[in-house]
Amino acid sequence: MAAHRDDVEQTCGGTLLKMARQGACTGILDLTQGELGTRGSAESRAREAGEAARILQVAWREVLDIPDGRVEILPYWKGRHPDHYSCATVGYEACFLAGLRRLGHTAATQDVDSFEIHRLRNLEPHRPFKIVYATLYYDLRPTFVVDITAEFEAKLESIYAYKEQFSDQPEGSKDFPAHAEIRERVASMAHSYGMLVGVKYGEPFFQKEVGLVDDLRLVPVQSI
Repeated sequence: MAAHRDDVEQTCGGTLLKMARQGACTGILDLTQGELGTRGSAESRAREAGEAARILQVAWREVLDIPDGRVEILPYWKGRHPDHYSCATVGYEACFLAGLRRLGHTAATQDVDSFEIHRLRNLEPHRPFKIVYATLYYDLRPTFVVDITAEFEAKLESIYAYKEQFSDQPEGSKDFPAHAEIRERVASMAHSYGMLVGVKYGEPFFQKEVGLVDDLRLVPVQSI
């Protein structure tokens, strides 16, 4: 889940591709359609997001219609863009509510069409086993880092798919890097996290819960 189309590509695109290559079913949920973006439009962003999803081999990609720039939930973590850090709260609440067995029945009393009521009533409650948070937007020591060395070039390609967002143009030039600088910036960030775990390129993640280890000899990353 991400606030805007292109957020996933920048924060955890390499990890999504890595999991897909390992046989996992992956997906992306964008909360907003990007109608307030400085560059491009919601329509062009949708086309670009589709191409990026193809590159990252995700099984599905959907978008909600929460107004862009108005994900108005109290912030959970710090960050420059309010929508970004608000996603942590929105995502956690959605995962919690999805596990409530009577949620679909409660919807029947609300202003919901009959087809949607039937669909909600027949959904089994479900909560994901693990929730992890991409930490690229804030300087936070990650819980773990995923090695994306083999996926780095494809991650970069998925970012380049947003041509209107990252092409050189006067509008927004102070907020967006020049096209020639994108590779260096993405590589520098990925390399800095990769160095923490002894690989070339990495993507950082954070989890709330404490990890469980059965065999200390199998814990990766050398201490000395």
